[in-house]
Parts: sequence; structure tokens; C-alpha cells
Amino acid sequence: MAGLLILASGEARAGAWPTPKGQTQVIVKYEHMRADTGYDPFGERADLPAPRIDQVLGGFLEHGLTDRITLQMKGDWQDGEDAFGDYRGRGPVELGVRFNVWRDDWNVLGVQVAHARGGDARNAVYAPPGAGDSDWELRLLAGRSFDRRGAFVEAQLARRFRDGLADETRLDLTAGAELAPGWSVLTQVFAGAADEGARWANMETTVVRDLGDWSVQAGWRRTAWGRESPISSGPVLAIWRRF
Repeated sequence: MAGLLILASGEARAGAWPTPKGQTQVIVKYEHMRADTGYDPFGERADLPAPRIDQVLGGFLEHGLTDRITLQMKGDWQDGEDAFGDYRGRGPVELGVRFNVWRDDWNVLGVQVAHARGGDARNAVYAPPGAGDSDWELRLLAGRSFDRRGAFVEAQLARRFRDGLADETRLDLTAGAELAPGWSVLTQVFAGAADEGARWANMETTVVRDLGDWSVQAGWRRTAWGRESPISSGPVLAIWRRF
């Protein structure tokens, strides 16, 4: 769920931008990824022993505690299979707080600390198989909006400290713009590297339809590059609700 943003009335919301005081945003997102090939340790393509299928139903909630402090919670249900077995169950639940360090009419800078714990399914879509019982993440977020068709760009750099697994560095990039009143397009890159093993870079392009307090997001994600990671692709669908 990293890097989720929306354009509402020409203003970027979520991501690096704080949620206004007293407001809440809920997102439910479904992903269905399939991989028949993968990247080996040298970044070369190779057939997988069997197809890998990942299905994830995730929930994401943000609440503006103050105009500078945003609380967040996210979790998911994972269902998948590969050559080494099947897995099904609840992923870790993550709680976090984001602080707006600085903001003007066009730019924003924030920091976020999050803690993820528990989970039944020992697998993750954007990381090597396995999930720590207690992970911490420190994230730096920066964004800039433009006075033309609601355009914006955003970058997030994170360091994840994992319990029992290699620590990770992650980079999320997002660019978005309004196509027409009520319609927006987002292009996102989710990249990362474990201290030992996997590297990955996934690209996602989606269209968002704004329906007042509701929004619908649909698009496609695919793996662009990696090492020791599957080459996955598939549809994504999300429903947004703001209170």
C-alpha cells in the first residue's frame, strides 16, 4: 500500500501530504499478481519451477490527529502459491504516525515511524518470502504539487528493520495529474533492496475516478527489474472513502 495518493479538488491527499485534522480516509485494495518467470541473483530472467500467484486484499486507514500529525493503520489478507507451497492468512498489522515537518503552498516534507507486528501468512508481495514478527520502519516523505491540472510528484525513502530477516531499503516514487474533472492518472514505482538477497522494482499505472467522498482506482502492476524476485504482473483495484 505504499505511496497511495489521490487528487481531490486539485489537491494531493495522503502520501507526503498530511490528512486534515479530524478527517479520516479508508482504502480497500485488491491485487492479483502472477509470475511464470523470475530474476536470478545476476538479474537474468529464468523460468520458475511453477507459477507463483499472489492475491492480496489490503486495508489502509489514515486519520488527521492534528493538522501536522497523521495516524495510520494498515493490514492485509494474503492468499498465494508457488513451487514451494501454499500460504494463506493475515499479514502483519502496521501502526504508524506521520509528522509534517514543513509545508508551503506547493511543497511538503514529512517523516513517518511505523511498527508492524504479527501475521499468519509468512510471505510478502514486495519482499523475500517470510515476515518478521516485529518490524520497524523509518520513512522520509517529500512532495511537490503544480498549478496545472492538479499535477504532483512525490518521493518516499524508507529503511525497514526486520525481525529475523534481512533489513530493507525502499524507495517509492509517484507522479499524478488530472486527466479531466473527476479523473486522475497515477504512475508509481515501488523499489527496494534487502541487505542480503532480493532486489525489486515494480511499476504501477492506475486511473482514479473521484465520486465525491468516494473514489475508485483501477490499473495494472508489473515487475520492471529485480534480482532473486519473481517477474509478476496483474490488475489492481481499490475503493476509497473519506469522512
